[in-house]
Amino acid sequence: MRFRDFHRNIKIRILETFMSRIVGSMIFPFMAIYLAFHFGAKVAGMLLLINVFIGIGITFIGGYFADQFGRKKIMLFAELLRFFAFLTMMLCNSPWFSAPLITFFMMTVNSICWGLAGPANQAMLIDVSTPDQRKLMYSITYWANNLSIAIGGIVGAFLFEKYLFELFMALSVVTGFVVFLVAFFISESYAPVTSSLTPSGHVLKLFSNYKKVLHDRLFVMFVIAGVLILSLEFQLTNYIGIRLTDEMPSQQFLMWEIDGVKMMGFLRSENTILVAVLMLFVTKLTNPFKDRSVLVTSCFVFTIGYGVLAYSNNIWVLLVMMALLTIGEVFRVPVEQSYMASIPPDDARSSYMAFNGLKFNLSMLIASITVTLGAILPSSVMAAIIIGIGLVGTLIYYFIAPQLDIRKGKTEVRRAG
Repeated sequence: MRFRDFHRNIKIRILETFMSRIVGSMIFPFMAIYLAFHFGAKVAGMLLLINVFIGIGITFIGGYFADQFGRKKIMLFAELLRFFAFLTMMLCNSPWFSAPLITFFMMTVNSICWGLAGPANQAMLIDVSTPDQRKLMYSITYWANNLSIAIGGIVGAFLFEKYLFELFMALSVVTGFVVFLVAFFISESYAPVTSSLTPSGHVLKLFSNYKKVLHDRLFVMFVIAGVLILSLEFQLTNYIGIRLTDEMPSQQFLMWEIDGVKMMGFLRSENTILVAVLMLFVTKLTNPFKDRSVLVTSCFVFTIGYGVLAYSNNIWVLLVMMALLTIGEVFRVPVEQSYMASIPPDDARSSYMAFNGLKFNLSMLIASITVTLGAILPSSVMAAIIIGIGLVGTLIYYFIAPQLDIRKGKTEVRRAG
């Protein structure tokens, strides 16, 4: 299986996502600083929280719409709306005009666009891929996302403060190109059954759809396990980062004097570089093994790695553990997403993907709680809690893996038929 064997939609989605995320990562990670400068830290925090909750709510609507009206229509509408939002943000941060409040409203519009398009994008990738293509597809997607975010974050750190207008201009141009690709090169991947429902009928069906999703016990358990495992990843920039800053003494490492803050930077850079390198080989490395073995083992390694990071202050131990947990990460992600793709029925894929999108927000919530606990409890207890969270997620995967294999087998038979 090679990249050129993928459906055209997949190739285009990987390309346009890579382009969009590079430029987007130059801007949006730094928008909290922008809002704090213009509105104050407390108000900025509230504004960002509003953005998150609006995005969550719209995701459920976007998932339902994509199952009812088709993937491409929702994607094209969202990208057109996003293009308008970025053009407005560019004008509102130009040398001639400044409007921070309008900029925030356009950030909210962008969150709405992510909510609308996200489930449709994910469902379309599943629609046009076969089960044996998905591990490679998700490996490439994950690699491209990490690389684009890393490049964009580095460039944005240098350009954001003085060249915000130019960055928004570049983002507008890229988004305009994305609109062109979606409109003229991406093909519709799902033809829903024609419906003559009234608006109130759609509301009732929306709730009915998500009730059906919640009654899928295998899916719910899969999402819970995913939330617990993903929450470990957010510990690095939350509890672990704070702990290293407060507890880690300055140490000599090769030619540098390393304190907790610098160690945090080293660990993040190590993770980014290793993900970018290892993702190129992960599909070939995991092929000889059963998916369930790869998933459970990689989650276990991932958990132990983060547990040690939550306790140790030794530079070499931290670097070795980061290398091990990154190996666990790159082995886990393609298999986990491949299993996820096999769970939803064809007529409710976007709804399932919308619910699955909650993993990010719930994982961040867990990571925020551990920050609060970390202010009270010693690092040894926190390390045990973090390991416990990861092991519960790993055990859930272990127990539901046979059912996942059955569901995946049924999907392969259905696609073959």
